[in-house]
Amino acid sequence: MPDLLAARFQMAISLGFHIVFAVVGMAMPLCMVVAEACWLRTGDAGWRVLAERWAKGTAVLFAVGAVSGTVLSFELGLLWPRFMAFAGPIIGLPFALEGFAFFTEAVFLGVYLYGWERVGRTAHLAAGAIVAVSGALSGFLVVCANGWMNTPTGFTLIDGRATDVRPLAAMWNPMAVPEAVHMVLAAYAATGFAVAGIHASRLRHERSNVFHRRALAVALAVGGVAAVLQPLAGDVLARAVARRQPAKLAALEGLFVTQRGAPLRIGGLPDPSARVTRYALEIPRGLSLLAYHDPDAVVRGLDAVPPDQWPPVVPVHVAFQVMVGLGLAMAAAAVWGAGLAWRRGRLPDTPGYLIALATLTPAGLVAVEAGWVVTEVGRQPWIIQGVMRTADAVTPMPGLVVPLTVFTAVYVLLALTVIVLLRRLVATSPFVGGRGA
Repeated sequence: MPDLLAARFQMAISLGFHIVFAVVGMAMPLCMVVAEACWLRTGDAGWRVLAERWAKGTAVLFAVGAVSGTVLSFELGLLWPRFMAFAGPIIGLPFALEGFAFFTEAVFLGVYLYGWERVGRTAHLAAGAIVAVSGALSGFLVVCANGWMNTPTGFTLIDGRATDVRPLAAMWNPMAVPEAVHMVLAAYAATGFAVAGIHASRLRHERSNVFHRRALAVALAVGGVAAVLQPLAGDVLARAVARRQPAKLAALEGLFVTQRGAPLRIGGLPDPSARVTRYALEIPRGLSLLAYHDPDAVVRGLDAVPPDQWPPVVPVHVAFQVMVGLGLAMAAAAVWGAGLAWRRGRLPDTPGYLIALATLTPAGLVAVEAGWVVTEVGRQPWIIQGVMRTADAVTPMPGLVVPLTVFTAVYVLLALTVIVLLRRLVATSPFVGGRGA
């Protein structure tokens, strides 16, 4: 058991670290392409300065993400060899395609960074667009593989062995598209609001700096649209979870007893020993309505699942509340900003709104981390839902505390390096004159 905990903790640290760079790598290329498109349309060199500055930041984050992603690929084989032996032939296709997407992104990012004066303007913009599409596709494919872990399909299980493997069916499992769309939108929302928050904070003290105004406009456009669309994608995903993973739904809602017309709980703290969720605000029949679009639908509680198959209810419920709360806060900020822009006819830059954006800077990234807690911890005790338990997939190699310590130290060093480099980029943001956003 100590080795299992060490393996899970190491994987959690690795995923928690890598996912930040993964979501930024999916969304920042879109921001820099939009900025370059504005330069090509207007001829204003300030837009090019913004695109170049964002490209440098994207390169730093891409490099660190590549390192942490490589570490993850080794950890899958070293820490979870039984899982990889079983699942590798089934979900190898999305991982292989993700490799092609990653290398495509890397090649064209190089063209984008060093091709400003070496290729034509249209070709350069196309290179950036390929980077943006490849980044999003890379994340989409990885999440398809994760969806398979939640709803394993594309094979026949005979005497504990996978036969009649159908890779395409496995990749397009029932949770693949709902999860992947939710993740891509989360990446755009989280990155957009993080960038918007940074430039909103600087704009409060540099009101005439057009560089920050334009950066804020692009970041809000990317993050705001994604944040408004995210609740719709979340609704589709939640209904898929209700059908395919009822134990996860019960855990994230703190629902211990199967009910007809189940309430939706906001907040609260589950007590698994007493099988109640205390201090929650309950909306009558809300969960049945959201999960099945029927206020009288029966929602299965944890009492329908053997106790040894219960997910850890408290962390799953709390993480879900954090994810939803921060997601709704970003959506509300996006609607608020759109309303200000419509009434004022320009960038929403009132002091109160800039403070709100600065406060929400980390909100999207925290929501992404919380969402992965819901996805991964909510599936426990299974590493492959209903097929393989996590305890049966871990490596028999003892002494996992040593690599855990080493890898954690590496991640801390990488994080500090990224912070220093990005602080220098932000601190030296240029003053750009011209028309404001």
